[in-house]
Amino acid sequence: MKQDDRVTIAIVQDVGGPAIAGKTVYDPEQQVYTLTASGTNLWGPKDEFHFAALPLKGDAILTVEGRLQGKGVDPHRKWGLMFRQSLAGDSPYADATVHGDGLTSLQYRKTPAGETLEVKFPVTAPDVIQLERLGGEVIMRTGKRGEVLVEHGRIELYELKEEVFAGIFVCSHNPAVSETAVFHNFRIDVAAAAGVDGNTNPSPSRLEVLDVATGHRKVLYTSTSHFEAPNWSRDGKFLLFNEGGKIFRFDLGAKAPVLLDTGDVTENNNDHGISFDGKWLALSSSTKQTGRKTASQIYVVPISGGKPRKVTDDAPSYWHGWSPDGKTLVYCAERNGVYDVWSIGVDGGPETRLTTTPGLDDGPEYSPDGAYVYFNSTRTGRMKIWRMKPDGSKQEQVSVGDDNDWFAHISPDGAAIVYVTYPPTVPAEMHPMNQRVTIREQNLKTGKVRVLASLYGGQGTMNVPSWSPDGKSIAFVSYTYGNPGV
Repeated sequence: MKQDDRVTIAIVQDVGGPAIAGKTVYDPEQQVYTLTASGTNLWGPKDEFHFAALPLKGDAILTVEGRLQGKGVDPHRKWGLMFRQSLAGDSPYADATVHGDGLTSLQYRKTPAGETLEVKFPVTAPDVIQLERLGGEVIMRTGKRGEVLVEHGRIELYELKEEVFAGIFVCSHNPAVSETAVFHNFRIDVAAAAGVDGNTNPSPSRLEVLDVATGHRKVLYTSTSHFEAPNWSRDGKFLLFNEGGKIFRFDLGAKAPVLLDTGDVTENNNDHGISFDGKWLALSSSTKQTGRKTASQIYVVPISGGKPRKVTDDAPSYWHGWSPDGKTLVYCAERNGVYDVWSIGVDGGPETRLTTTPGLDDGPEYSPDGAYVYFNSTRTGRMKIWRMKPDGSKQEQVSVGDDNDWFAHISPDGAAIVYVTYPPTVPAEMHPMNQRVTIREQNLKTGKVRVLASLYGGQGTMNVPSWSPDGKSIAFVSYTYGNPGV
């Protein structure tokens, strides 16, 4: 396991010589940037603004949530994201800009000292903006907090060379005053190159926690290695994740992973989780059986580690949920070419098939009161969240819409679920890595859905239960083929 030191902004600079010096303040505990800047404008043949950025080569996706402070002096004060060729005032660039009066646009300059061009969008004062460089195109997306990011426009900007500066900025639009903006959840994601197989070219990883009430995200740990699927311990003191077939315990105080002893079960995949009493860990691990390929079976091991005990005899079987009383496990299993939801006693024995409807059924998980088992199913043509009684009766659909929803995790109070959503362009029966996905929360009483995070990930992001025991936060993994530090 190789870890990078967390990389924050490398370059903080006034561009174009504004009359009043700007500044960047970074809060390492909250991982929040505050930029204060003067500057005549970002327009015409020359710009004046304050820039906090990193040098970056090739394609990338920049995402941030921002807001200006106070009423301000000029309605065209602005904050945003930028790809910029150089730190000269007249440099070619493209930015995603939100003005003080709410005007939202994609601005760009193609040549040094050339005129600035603009594409205005029919949105006002978005909370979250995204700027993507994809070959010779630059794409802008926006959204209100809790909503899906929507693409509003794209331009061709082949004039930008491979290496640029990428980051966040503020401009007061008035040389005599300074304005301030606060930036949360700033991420730089580098997508997989065409043809990259994430299994043979694993992506670097970021272990993140998210405050469900506010959507504020914090990176706890980054690694150039690929890890997956955090579980939150029942006492709230540590997380578990899998990497390279092994399980690691990540202490939230020490913020460092330590290998957990799982005996000779060392091909663990991302389907693992902790019993409600906090004493046991269920594992899904590959084994070799006569006449079939390596396949996953289910084991249980003490939470402190030790020799695992096998529960299932048939494979493949992928654990997903404990019953609240700790007596039953639910899992996804392929039997005779069909994937369904099954249950079995924690000590093994005969297994019970809970779903029989045609289509892929996966990701079963008990509600904390034991009244329901939630799962995801393609039976309607899309992958949606369903639930049923623990005996398989009274199956009913929970999530709706055209997107594909995977792996519902129920909050400790039973009031809400969170799940990973893929766009409809991804086949319903697949949950691949290297995708643009969202994490969504659904209120189980009202049905209301809101987006908690837009990220690059998918398989491995949040396959298993990951709520904090107090119900305030969730843990997940985001991925990037660039430096995972931001």
